[in-house]
Amino acid sequence: MSGENILVVEDEEDILELITYNLNREGYLVSGVKSGEEALTAVDRSRPDLILLDIMLPGVDGLELCRKLKSDSKTAGIPIIMVSAKGEESDVVVGLELGAEDYITKPFSPNILVARIRTAIRRFRSAPPEDDAEIKIGGIAIRPGRHEVLVDGKVIDLTVTEFRLLNLLARRPGWVFTRYQIVDALHGTDYPVTDRSVDVQIVGLRKKLGRAGSYIETVRGVGYRFKG
Repeated sequence: MSGENILVVEDEEDILELITYNLNREGYLVSGVKSGEEALTAVDRSRPDLILLDIMLPGVDGLELCRKLKSDSKTAGIPIIMVSAKGEESDVVVGLELGAEDYITKPFSPNILVARIRTAIRRFRSAPPEDDAEIKIGGIAIRPGRHEVLVDGKVIDLTVTEFRLLNLLARRPGWVFTRYQIVDALHGTDYPVTDRSVDVQIVGLRKKLGRAGSYIETVRGVGYRFKG
C-alpha cells in the first residue's frame, strides 16, 4: 500500500469520483476539491505529496493555480500532474514551463494515471538536494535556498522551470549543454516535452534577465552555455 496523500483538483463530479476510487484502490489517501480556491485552502491546511490538477476549473484555472503554487517557496516542492481534455502541444508546454512535473490528457487509463503518479513521487524523493551555495557572476546573483535571482540587486520574477534552467547553466560556466541534456536535467528522462521547448524557455529567460541575458550563449547546432 502506498499511503501518500494526493490532492485531486477536478470540477467534474464523475471524473473526481473515478479518480478517487482508483487511487484509493492503490492505497493512496485522496482529498478532492472542485476549484482552485478550494485547492489553495486545502494545501495551506495540509501539504499533499502530489497534486493532480485539472486545467479547466471555475475561477482560478489550473494554469494559474500551478503558477501560484510553484512561485511560492512553501509549495514549490509539491509535484503537480496536470490533467486536461486539451491535447495541444502549446498547453503541454505552458504547463511544464510553469513547473508541472507531468501532463496527462482525458480520457486516460487509470493504470497509466497511477503509473505517472508513482513515477512523479519517486522522482521527487530520489532527487538529490539542490546546492544552496549562492552564485554570483557579473551582476547576476542566484540564491537557490531562497529560489531567488537578482540582476544588479533587483529581484527577477522567474518561473520554477526558468529558475532551474538558469541555475543549471550557471553552476557550470563555459560548459555546453545540449537541449536534450537540459530537458533530462530539469525533468528526468522520458519526459513528454520536445527539446525545442528549451529554445522557448531560453528566449523567455533572456528577456527577463535583460542585459544579463547575454550571459546565456547559443552554441549553434549543439545547445547552450553560460558565459563565465
